[in-house]
Amino acid sequence: MTTFVLIHGGGGSAFDWHLVEAELRDRGHDTIAVDLPMSDPGAGLWDYADAVVRAAGERRPLVVVAHSWGGLVGPLVCARTGAAALVLVTAMIPSPGEPPDDWWERSGWVSPDIDDQHELYLHDVPRELAERVLAHDGALAETMSMERACGEPWPLAAWPDVPTRYLLCRDDRFFTPGFVRRHVEERLGITPDEMPGSHMVMLSRPAELAGYLVQVRP
Repeated sequence: MTTFVLIHGGGGSAFDWHLVEAELRDRGHDTIAVDLPMSDPGAGLWDYADAVVRAAGERRPLVVVAHSWGGLVGPLVCARTGAAALVLVTAMIPSPGEPPDDWWERSGWVSPDIDDQHELYLHDVPRELAERVLAHDGALAETMSMERACGEPWPLAAWPDVPTRYLLCRDDRFFTPGFVRRHVEERLGITPDEMPGSHMVMLSRPAELAGYLVQVRP
């Protein structure tokens, strides 16, 4: 049995993973999804990682799965735990010493001209589910205060020594396929895996995502 550690993105929550958790457990695996301390302005990147590490406890082997902004946290969790694998799901890839606030410009990301959150992030998610997630995560986002975590340099001197996979979502309007392919090559020197789905693929295609994760487990 593998324990999958599921890290949400910025403005998200552990609830975003609930469908994937059910799919993974049905396949005989354990899951951990943690709400990152995004409402604590004094919490730094290591504090985010350590919240996940505490939740994982002594469970092993671990596969760390990081979504979107959570890509900044996933490698730190791996460095703390000696995880068996890291999977980045349409995620940001940090560079040593790069503050998260600087990633947007330094990565070459271009903001999409889409104002509606449903159309930008959740366009292939059933409307009722999308509205429930937006309401849940939106309430948490009102308390979000990430000044230290976004402003401090990313703390690792190099990428952790962990097998790393990147999953590109071909229907993502926030991190578009062309940008992601270039970003992954520049920062990790690998070719991303691909599947259909929007930025919130864990909600639109939970069974397919769980199937992908299971085949990359140790």
